[in-house]
Amino acid sequence: MYAHEVFLNELAQGLKPTAEGVEWFESLVEEDQRRVLHALVLFCGQAQACEDDVPESIARSGLRPTHTPAVMLTKWRFGMEALPAYELTKSFRLLMALFSIADTRRRMLHCADGCGHDWHNLPVSQNHAP
Repeated sequence: MYAHEVFLNELAQGLKPTAEGVEWFESLVEEDQRRVLHALVLFCGQAQACEDDVPESIARSGLRPTHTPAVMLTKWRFGMEALPAYELTKSFRLLMALFSIADTRRRMLHCADGCGHDWHNLPVSQNHAP
């Protein structure tokens, strides 16, 4: 796994605080922020996120349901990486919440007795963001 993939999984699993993730995301150049959002959409798909996860994702993200990324997700529309730059951090917070919810469920239902997924067997590290 790439360093940013490990970091995103650490965030989703609560091994790193959300604030650290937001700080890291905001330190990226805009093009890289857009790439991270695209990767998060793929991770949400792999973790089997579903429309029922949306309300909790919005609540966890701290966004208002009227914010553009939240409205998009409510309609099960992705593509947040194409939004204006001022929407990217909101999109990151929302997609991280969705990924965390879906991944937690997947770990509990399908990987509870152990699995071979590298991203579910991360050591607790003291490293800073990539």
